[in-house]
Amino acid sequence: RRKCSAQLIHFWVQFCFWSLSECLFFFAMSMSRVLRLAAPGRTSCLRVAAYRTSAPLLSMKLPLLTVKGAQSSDGEVSVSAPFDGAHIASIPSSDGAAIEASLQAAYELFQDRDRWLSIPKRVEILRNLCKIMEARADDLALKAATEGGKPLLDSKVEVARAIDGINVIIETLRTQAGKEIPMNLNAASMGRMAITRHEPVGVVVAVSAFNHPLNLIVHQAIPAIATGCPVIVKPAEDTPISCWLLIQMLREAGLPEEYCQAVITKDVANAEKLVCDPRVAFFTFIGSARVGWMLRSKLAPGTKVALEHGGAAPVIVAADADLDQAVPVLAKGGFYHAGQVCVSVQRVFVHESIAKEFAQRLAIEGAKMKIGDPRLADTEVGPLIRHREVDRVDQWVKEAVAAGTELVSGGNRVGESCYECTVLYNPPADAKVSTNEIFGPVVCVYPYSSLDDALHRANDVPFQFQAAVWTKDLDTTFRCFSRLSALAVMVNDHTAFRVDWMPFGGGKQSGLAMGGLPHTMHDMQIEKMMVIKSPELAH
Repeated sequence: RRKCSAQLIHFWVQFCFWSLSECLFFFAMSMSRVLRLAAPGRTSCLRVAAYRTSAPLLSMKLPLLTVKGAQSSDGEVSVSAPFDGAHIASIPSSDGAAIEASLQAAYELFQDRDRWLSIPKRVEILRNLCKIMEARADDLALKAATEGGKPLLDSKVEVARAIDGINVIIETLRTQAGKEIPMNLNAASMGRMAITRHEPVGVVVAVSAFNHPLNLIVHQAIPAIATGCPVIVKPAEDTPISCWLLIQMLREAGLPEEYCQAVITKDVANAEKLVCDPRVAFFTFIGSARVGWMLRSKLAPGTKVALEHGGAAPVIVAADADLDQAVPVLAKGGFYHAGQVCVSVQRVFVHESIAKEFAQRLAIEGAKMKIGDPRLADTEVGPLIRHREVDRVDQWVKEAVAAGTELVSGGNRVGESCYECTVLYNPPADAKVSTNEIFGPVVCVYPYSSLDDALHRANDVPFQFQAAVWTKDLDTTFRCFSRLSALAVMVNDHTAFRVDWMPFGGGKQSGLAMGGLPHTMHDMQIEKMMVIKSPELAH
């Protein structure tokens, strides 16, 4: 009877919450229409970013995902939803003894070749994992949207992409091959044959970021498992739930627990110990350049490393660009996930003959996007990951405007956690929005008269990642491809295009080594050579 009463109370609270949310939504939408009518023709702040909230989720208490001897804790890490600050999970924080035990378990597994999983067994486990993920896809998407703030529609795409990525890994594992090294070319090599095969590099430690909480873990941990490397994952403290669920599903799929562990630690020294231990053969990091380069400087001798940081992606829009096509695509590339993507469209250099028109049309496109609770199906732009990030973005925008930048649209907070899709016209070259990664829903438009000047300004940052050009002219295309400081240049597309089998990585401050699933698998293996000597091989 008490249980029944509690359930009724819970239901009534949720019902009231939903009713209040609906009333607030329609009130805000009405106010939006009033404000639009009050200021016709004004592009800036075209709409009040009315948003609804969905019913709160019950919080989760997540278990330790380490081996049995590595389960000591120094407290708990609390996880909150970025949109409304609701507590959604608690996770034990691993202490120094637990970190040591996790490392030792992974290292002992790698040292014992009799315990290595065969390729057919690894393939079987990964296929099982795909089936489990497909059955739970909706729940995975909702959890990812809740903890990371990416809208539900985009989170569903992330889950589908993660499953497809695992299938890419399976195919890469099934088709990779060694090679024959030429011999019998001179007297020293006569009577010999040399062949290679792939073996795991050793223990992998993966430190991940918040913005794609499921797919980033797939990119860092699943290649390690596929290649036979024991892996210890430290997800972002803001978004550990998707990582925890993935590892639990891996164990359901048949993976021994020593092969993949997850740790969260409140102690920076313990996190540093995990990364910099000499038992670690490969370190993969996705996050800020400051932390990535600092950790790289402390790695043990011989540890291989892959770093993926951020950028300030440039786009060149030539005078002949088709704005009907370019504007919606670049709006999506700039405002997707509230701009919290390492290759988001940030700096757009537009020929002066169309620059103003482009900026105004981009502002209108951004103003159409629905801002709010990422768990709602029609939300297009969710929150920033933390309130202080909203403060930072707002400060940078206001500094740019104070320095003479034209605010075309946006420039305001939406509640405590969201920010309007913002378009800035011609910020100063030394403004923070021009020289730093914004990581927020802000796109800067700069007019240019000379293509070479636009290319120089596009390259005048310490980042090197992905770029784009919009034009109908082949010579302009090839000139931009040749002269943009980027590791990938998209033609008539946004800078955030990616498929998971293509090379993906940054240079300069943006990173080190090349990502993309097959490339990551290659880096997590050694190519071991065997040379056979026989007189029969001399013929």
